[in-house]
Amino acid sequence: MKRILFFAVTLLFTVTLFAQNPLLGEWITVDDATGEQKSIVRIYQADNGKYYGTIIQLLEENGETAVCTECTGEDHNKPIVGLTIIRDMQLKDNELRGGKVLDPDNGKFYYAKVYLKDGKLILRGSLDKAGLLGRSQTWLPK
Repeated sequence: MKRILFFAVTLLFTVTLFAQNPLLGEWITVDDATGEQKSIVRIYQADNGKYYGTIIQLLEENGETAVCTECTGEDHNKPIVGLTIIRDMQLKDNELRGGKVLDPDNGKFYYAKVYLKDGKLILRGSLDKAGLLGRSQTWLPK
């Protein structure tokens, strides 16, 4: 009986935490150079406790057939829909940090930070861990 109660409390606590994290869910990516809406990314917490973001839809014509030709390793020529672009992030002070973000346009990984500002998601990708040399994108809630 104690095990069942412990499991129920743990499950309730986990569901409550998931529901309270406003970074989780689906976001419309916006190109920082053109302002064009490009894709929909789902941000989620995996069983290992880390956070990831996967492209679930491309908003461009013929996007469903696009592959990551610039990616290397296991991501090379992988379909962009289904590609995990935010990887190994950890929640700290209402921000996701410590992981990397993949830019499918050039196949490169950047240090990443993800946070909310005025109800929009800000993704900061940078060459350095401090975030000084990089750029930011503003994503819209879906």
